[in-house]
Amino acid sequence: MSAFSRFAERIVFGARPAVLITFAVVTVLMAFMASQLKIDAGFKKQIPLQHEYMKTFLDYEQDFGGANRVLVAVMAKDGNIFSQSYMATLEHVTNDVINLDATDDARVRSLFTPNVRFIEVVEDGLAGGNVIPQDFSPNTAGFVARPDQFDTIRANIVKANIVGRFVAKDYSGAMIWADLIPENAGPKPLNYQEIGHQLEAIRAKYETDSPSCRLAEQGKPVAGAKGVCVHIIGFAKMVGDITDGAQSVIKFFAITIAFTWLLLFLYSSSAKLASLTVLSALISVVWMLGALKLMGFGIDPMNMLTPFLIFAIAVSHGEQMINRFRGEIFFGGLEEGSVEELRERAKFAVPPLEAARLSFRMLLVPGTVALLAGCIGFGAIWFIPIQMIKELAITATVGVAITILTDLILLPVLLSYTKLRNLDRKRAFRLRQLTQFDKIWLALSKLSRPSAAMGVIVVGAVIWFFAWQYGNRVMVGDAQKGVAELKADARYNIDAGVISSKFALGVDILSVIAEAAPGACTGSYKAMETIDRFAWHMQNVKGVEQVLTLPMAAKIVNAGWNDGSIRWRVLPRDPDTLRQATQSFETDSGLLNADCSAIPVTIFTSDHQATTIDRVVAAVKKFRSENGVYTPGVNLQKQLKAKTDADPSFHSDQVNLRLATGNVGVMAAINDTVREKEHFILYLLYGAVFVMCLISFRSPRAALCILLPLVLVTELGHSLMVQLGIGMKINTLCVVALGVGIGVDYGIYIFARMREAMNSGKTLSESYFIALKTTGIAIFYTALTLAVGVAMWMFSDLKFQADMGIMLTFMFVVNMLAAIIFLPALCRWILRPGEKDDWTPHVSLDGKEQV
Repeated sequence: MSAFSRFAERIVFGARPAVLITFAVVTVLMAFMASQLKIDAGFKKQIPLQHEYMKTFLDYEQDFGGANRVLVAVMAKDGNIFSQSYMATLEHVTNDVINLDATDDARVRSLFTPNVRFIEVVEDGLAGGNVIPQDFSPNTAGFVARPDQFDTIRANIVKANIVGRFVAKDYSGAMIWADLIPENAGPKPLNYQEIGHQLEAIRAKYETDSPSCRLAEQGKPVAGAKGVCVHIIGFAKMVGDITDGAQSVIKFFAITIAFTWLLLFLYSSSAKLASLTVLSALISVVWMLGALKLMGFGIDPMNMLTPFLIFAIAVSHGEQMINRFRGEIFFGGLEEGSVEELRERAKFAVPPLEAARLSFRMLLVPGTVALLAGCIGFGAIWFIPIQMIKELAITATVGVAITILTDLILLPVLLSYTKLRNLDRKRAFRLRQLTQFDKIWLALSKLSRPSAAMGVIVVGAVIWFFAWQYGNRVMVGDAQKGVAELKADARYNIDAGVISSKFALGVDILSVIAEAAPGACTGSYKAMETIDRFAWHMQNVKGVEQVLTLPMAAKIVNAGWNDGSIRWRVLPRDPDTLRQATQSFETDSGLLNADCSAIPVTIFTSDHQATTIDRVVAAVKKFRSENGVYTPGVNLQKQLKAKTDADPSFHSDQVNLRLATGNVGVMAAINDTVREKEHFILYLLYGAVFVMCLISFRSPRAALCILLPLVLVTELGHSLMVQLGIGMKINTLCVVALGVGIGVDYGIYIFARMREAMNSGKTLSESYFIALKTTGIAIFYTALTLAVGVAMWMFSDLKFQADMGIMLTFMFVVNMLAAIIFLPALCRWILRPGEKDDWTPHVSLDGKEQV
C-alpha cells in the first residue's frame, strides 16, 4: 500500500463522524443552491464566436439582425387569404408579434407593416406604397371590405414581388417575419422558453379547431373549414420546444433511479447496499447541480442529460466498492478459489469497519484513476470553442470529480456502519453468484492463450478496418431535414414542412455581406455589378431557392423608370442613373446599411442539411476565389470608411464578400468547428487516457492494451451513426468523447485485478480467469447499470436525447465486451508474448467447482 493510501485511510476512517457531518452539511447547502437553478438557454452560447463566419455575424448583427429570426405563417383553412376575416386575423397576429418584448419592432415584416412595399411604373415615372392600402382596415368597426379592394391587394402583392416570401405561392396564407433583439441588448436577457410560450399563446388565440389543422398538415384539408392555422418556426421557438421536452427528464430520472436500485438489489441481495449506493450517487448529482449555481451557470436544455451521466457513473463505481466490501465481510479477501476454499475462508471474514477500510485501501487508486479518466473524457470537449460545450465540460468534469469524493470516501464510511442481516444466507447467495458463470469465464480465459489471442487480435483489426471505412461516411452536421433535435412528427418539424411547401423560403437563410466603400450603391457600378453577378451565380446553385440583394431590386426600379421595359432591367453605369435606381430603398428594407457600405446577399436554401450547406458555402468560396473579392481577416467596410472620412474624394470599387450571417451561416460555422476539432478531441482523449494508465500502472505496454479496445469501439460508434442517419454534430461529438472517457473504466478495473494476480506469480491466463471471476459480474452489472441509466432516453420526446441514449447505450455495452474480449488478447502479445502458460482449468460437471 502506498504512503498516500495509508495517509488517506487514516484521515477518512480516523474521523468518520466528522466525515458524515461534513457531507451532510455540504449536501444541504448544495441542495439549497440547486433549488435556485433556472433554465439558461442562449443563442450565442451555441455558436463558435471566434469563427470567421461568426465574426461577420457579430459585425453586422445591429445593421441586419442576426440568425435569431422567427417566422409565423398564418394559413387560411379554406385556402384563400382574400377575405375580411382572414385579413383581420393576420393584422391581429402581426400586432401581437410586434408587441412581444423580445421582437425588434423595426424588423418585423408582414403585409400589414409599412416596410413591405411595392413599386410600380406610372405615367410620371414610379409610384409606390404599402401593400395593404391605408383605407383597408379590416378590424375597424363597421368596415366592410369590397371585392375591388382585394383586387388591389392582390395586384400590390404581385408588384412587390413577395409571392413565396410574405405570401404563399398559392395565396393560401401569409408570413410574418420577426427578428429578435440581440441577446443582452434589452432590459433583461432573452428567455427562450418564455418566448416559445408566448408564441404558443398567439397560436392558441387565433388557431381555431386545431384538429382540422392537423389534418391539413397531413394533406387532408377539411372541406368548408373556417378560420386559420398558425405555423411557427425559428431558433427561439425551437429552443422553447426543446426546453419543454427536456423537462421530461425528471420523469426518466425517477424511472432510472428505480431501475438502478432494482439492479443493485438483484446483484447484492441487500436493500441496504443498494440504497447506500444509490444515495451516494444522488448526493453526487445534488452537489453537481449546486456547483452549477455557484459557478454562475444555469441549466441549458442541451445539457439537461448531464445529471443522468453523473448518476450512472457514480452508481457504476459504487458497484465496484460494494463488490469488494462483500468479499471482505464474506470471505476476508478476494473472492477467488474453489467453493470449498471460499467456505473455508469464511472464518477469516472481517467486520464492516475493517471491510470498509480494506475496500477503500484497494480501490482508492484504480477508482481514482478510472474517475479521472472520466474527467478527462468530459474535459477534452472543453477545447470546442462554443460556450455551451465549455459549460458542459466544466460542470460534468466537476460532477465526476465530486463522484471521487462520494464513491471513494462517503460510500466506504457509510459501509463501515452497515451490518448485514442473514449474513450466512447472503454468503451462500454470493457463492452461487461466483460459480454460476464459471464455464463462461473459463471459455473466455482460453482467448488469452497465444493462438486464440492472435485470432482475436486479427478479428479485432478486421472489424476496426471495416468500421473505419464505413464510419468515415458519417456526415458532419444535420443528416436529415428538419430540426434534428426534435422528432419528425414534432409540431415544430411539421410547421417547418408546411412553410417549406407553401412558401419559396423558410428559416434557412445564408447572408453573405458585401463590404464596399460608403455610397457604393450609388457611386460604384463595378461594385454593384460584382454583387449582382455573385447573386446570379448563387441563384444557380442546387439547393438555393431564392436570392435577394440590392442590385437585383435596383434593376427592377431602373426598368420602371424606362416604361417597365425588360430591356432596361440592368444596372445603370451612369452614377446619377444608378443613384436614381437605388435611392428609394431604406435601411429597414434589409438591403443595405445606413451609408450603403454593406450590402447583404440573402440566400434562401431548401434546407439545412450538411450536404446543402457545404454545397452553397463551396459555391460562395469559389466565386470569391475566381473574382478576387475576399481578403481574409479584414473588415473592408471599416477600412474604406476611414479612408473616405480622411479624404472625401477617395473612391474605390473594391468588394469584400464575407461569410456569413443567417442561421445557415451559424450551422456552417458549427460544422466547420466539428470538422476541425473532431480528430483533435479524440486524439487528445486517447493521449490523456494513455498517460493516466501509464502513471497508474507504470507500463506503456499496459496502457496500450487498455487503450486499443477504446479505439475500436469509437470507430464502431461512428458506424452506428452512419447506420442510424445521425450526423456528427456538437452533441454527438460530445457523446463519442464521453463514451471513451467512461468506457475506459472496464479495462482499468479488469487490468488492475489481472496485474494483482500476475504480480503474485500467476500466469496471464489464470490471472485473467481470476479477474473475470472476481470482477466479471461487477463489470457486467456496471455496464448494465450505465446502459439502463441512458437507455431510458430512447423514449424521450426529443430526438437528440433519444439518439444520445442509443449511442451511449451502445458504447457502454460494447466497451465492456471489448475490454473483456480484446484486453487479455492484447496483454498476451504485448505484455507476455514469451510466457510459457500451461495453466489448465478444470470445472466439475455441475459447474460449481474449479481446481
